[in-house]
Amino acid sequence: MIPGQKFLTLLRDIAADKRLAFMLLLGFSSGLPFLLVFSTQSARLREVGITRTDIGLMFYATLFYSIKFLWAPLLERFDPPVLGRMMGRWRGWLLITQLGVILGLFGLAGSNPASSLGMTIFWTTVTAFFAASQDVVIDGWRINVIPRDRQGIMLAVSQLGYRVGILCAGAGALYLAEYFDWHAAYGTMAGLMLIGILAALFAPDPPPVEKEAASHSAAAASKSDKAAATRPPSGWPDWLIAYKEALSDLFLRRGWILVPIMLLIALYRLPDFLAGVMSNPLYIDLGFSKAEIANISKIYGFAIGLTAPFVGGLCIWRFGLMPSLLFGGIAAATSHLSMALLAAKGADSTYLALAVSVESFAGGFAGTALMAYMSSLTSPAFAASQYALLSSLYALPGKLLAGMSGKMVDLFGYPVFFSATSTIGLPVAILCLIVWRSADKEDPAQAKEEQDRASLAGEGGRR
Repeated sequence: MIPGQKFLTLLRDIAADKRLAFMLLLGFSSGLPFLLVFSTQSARLREVGITRTDIGLMFYATLFYSIKFLWAPLLERFDPPVLGRMMGRWRGWLLITQLGVILGLFGLAGSNPASSLGMTIFWTTVTAFFAASQDVVIDGWRINVIPRDRQGIMLAVSQLGYRVGILCAGAGALYLAEYFDWHAAYGTMAGLMLIGILAALFAPDPPPVEKEAASHSAAAASKSDKAAATRPPSGWPDWLIAYKEALSDLFLRRGWILVPIMLLIALYRLPDFLAGVMSNPLYIDLGFSKAEIANISKIYGFAIGLTAPFVGGLCIWRFGLMPSLLFGGIAAATSHLSMALLAAKGADSTYLALAVSVESFAGGFAGTALMAYMSSLTSPAFAASQYALLSSLYALPGKLLAGMSGKMVDLFGYPVFFSATSTIGLPVAILCLIVWRSADKEDPAQAKEEQDRASLAGEGGRR
């Protein structure tokens, strides 16, 4: 099925199942705050004269996206005060985290980084914490509200909503800043979070689910017995037991190969995190207006990027998960050479469109392949906690190093910086081949099950 037909089928499914409609709204609520503390924020800071070094360092305020696994088991295990009894666990936490995002965005709307950068950093931190927590809750709601065989379509719908949220926070915020000001832009974005509030109020709450280890083969059953034997005493706190069981299950099922797997996940999107925080400062420094950036980088880039998850899902189904993962990793890294070319050529709209086309498609394809791979690694018994751990792992190294991206640009310039980020594709390719070779030696039944889960997840992909 071609991407256009898949998109129409997706819309029909959304209309037929209210859970998918709510997933669309929650995906939007997840995507909206991300750029507002990331690249859109970078454009705002650069415009008022904040140095590239300081812009890069401020990116550390968004590290909550990368360490959300630290409190994910708590949100999964415990009901929120008061709202838990009124709305259920997932919807209660959704409302709390979304109200926190709104508070943070209104704080950013009222701040002025030119005169009080400290307050801007504070409200960025508040927004990032609640936005990252919202992502944990949305993933938990998604996994528990619908059967596992429908997770593929849920992920595709989530990706669609997420990209619309990204479009609003990117192009929408830049347009508002161009024709009004940044205060109006961030205030409007805070108002758009009411869409997520409505979803939290009326979405169905998942039924309680008991975590049970599933045995799909004799080997899996044996490993489950070992995991049960190593569980901590019943007197241990629930949150500590949640960490122990989720990690033990992952290590017992994978063994030593988990080391290169984790290295691969940590490095896979590193080039995008390094380059992403400096893309808007590059556009501003080259002399592009906010309207030009919105038209080409955001709207046109949105259209190109929207096709990538469907093409990625199709490639996973047609060629397999590991070949698609290998191609995506190489393509995403080498696509940054187009940004180096733009930096060398100057303010040329043709080269900007070329760079945005290559990066948007390659990044979207790679994101879909990685998300599908991480989904294939999780166990049904610990899906929410393990996925939070893996998704944090892929973001943490990139966000730690991205804080120094401004300093690197100041030292070496944009062309050298973007060319250097593309070289990360080499170790990514080597690790892909190592993991691929190991996957070929796994139990055939287990490999088939994981390939099926990856194919379902490949229908959609997130950040």
